[in-house]
Order: sequence, then structure tokens, then C-alpha cells
Amino acid sequence: MAEVFGLDAYAPKQIAARVSELGVGKAKLPLLTLSLLGVLAGAFIGLGALMYALVLSDASLGFAASRLLGGLVFSLGLVLVSVAGAELFTGNNLIAMAWASGRVSSAELLRNWGVVCLSNFLGAAGLALLVWQSAHTEMNGGAVARTVIRIASAKAEMPWQEAFFRGVLCNVLVCMAVWMGMAGRSVSDKLLVTVFPVTAFVAAGFEHSIANMYFFPLAMLLGAPLSWGDMLANLLPVIAGNIVGGSVLVALVYWVIYLRADGAPP
Repeated sequence: MAEVFGLDAYAPKQIAARVSELGVGKAKLPLLTLSLLGVLAGAFIGLGALMYALVLSDASLGFAASRLLGGLVFSLGLVLVSVAGAELFTGNNLIAMAWASGRVSSAELLRNWGVVCLSNFLGAAGLALLVWQSAHTEMNGGAVARTVIRIASAKAEMPWQEAFFRGVLCNVLVCMAVWMGMAGRSVSDKLLVTVFPVTAFVAAGFEHSIANMYFFPLAMLLGAPLSWGDMLANLLPVIAGNIVGGSVLVALVYWVIYLRADGAPP
């Protein structure tokens, strides 16, 4: 099929087809490849979270400025995932498009999500261990460490329903960033469309499960009175919210709009 738009962006229906095709490829990845790419994605998102905490540790910034700048630097994580290549659980919620078309089985979908989520945790927690060993959190007179502990403690105290709906809203924006990135034909295209949605969800205080997999282990290493149970109490509703936001409100909505009429392949 000839390209209608030349060097211009892909049209929305073309994006839907590309996302569905990519979902099939992701679902078929060998276990080792999928796991290693998942570890990388967890570390990449952890790097974005590291930069976010660094910005928030500066008490001289006003509320809006710190939130917006923090969101801007956090976008480093998704930029690395999109451009360098990695498997991120929240972005992979878009595989639901291929599942809805019958191109990916339920078992393949759950295998991808399960392996990638666990691998993301290993990457994020592994980065937290390296950051702790590096004494990075002693910067700014220890304000970085105090900021990490404050962030994780606030997440641990969040009611489950609040964590869930913040997870929903977060992954609507994350998956829209991934979706729009599929419209582009260059690295600069991906950078431009990734930064704004990610900055928005971080500035608004929404919950990204993989970022939380960095904050909790690091805060515990820094001596915060938190437990693995506290982390799970946050992660479970956030993960559920991320799935609803990405799979239902983005992937399945766009599937109904653009791909439902095509039906499942024979």
C-alpha cells in the first residue's frame, strides 16, 4: 500500500493498524528477550523518577514550577523506552488492541504483561539499589533522600480507590504518548509527542506503577519505615488502574473506532 502522507505523520487509522501489528510482535517475543527488555524499561523509568525526585528536592521552586519541571525531566524514562527500545508494562497495555482482534490469545496477553511487569520491577528495584550505593541521594544536603522518602510515604498512605483512579488517568496519558509516538516517522517526532502527555500526568500527581517500583525500594533502603506490604498495597490498585486506563480507555476505544469493523482475522 502506498503511503498517502509521504513524510507526514501516519493517520489515526494507520496508527491503529501499526499498534495492533506491534502488539502481535510483542506477544510473540522469546522469554529471554522479553525479560531483558523489561529489565531495561524498569531501569529507564527509574531514571526518569530519579530526575523527578532531584527537581522536587529543590525547595526554592514554587509548586507549579516544580511539578511541571519534574514532569518534564521524568519524560526521560518513556523517551528511553520508545527510542532505545524496551518493554514497558504500562505501554504494553496497548496489546489489548491485537487481543480484541483475535490476533493475540488471552494466554499470550497475560504472559506478556506478567513477564514484563516482573522484569520492570527487577530493573527499577535494581536501579534503586545502584542509586543507593552511589550516595546520589545525599545531594543537596540530603534533601534528595528526604524527598524520595516523602514521595514513597505519601504513596503508601494513599487510599486504594485514589491509587486506582490515579493509575487510570496516568496510563491514559502514557498510552496516548505511545500511541502518538507511533504516528511519527523520526526520533524528533517521538520526542515531541512523548514529552507533553508524560509531563501532564506527572505534574497532576497520577500514579505510574513502574515508577513506584523504583521509589518504594529506594525509600526502604534509605531507612523509611515502609514494608513490602506497603508497596504491594499501593502497586495492586495502581496496576489495576493502569490496565483499565491503557487497555480499556485507549486501546479498546480505538479498536472500536478503527478496527472493529475489520473483525478478527480468519
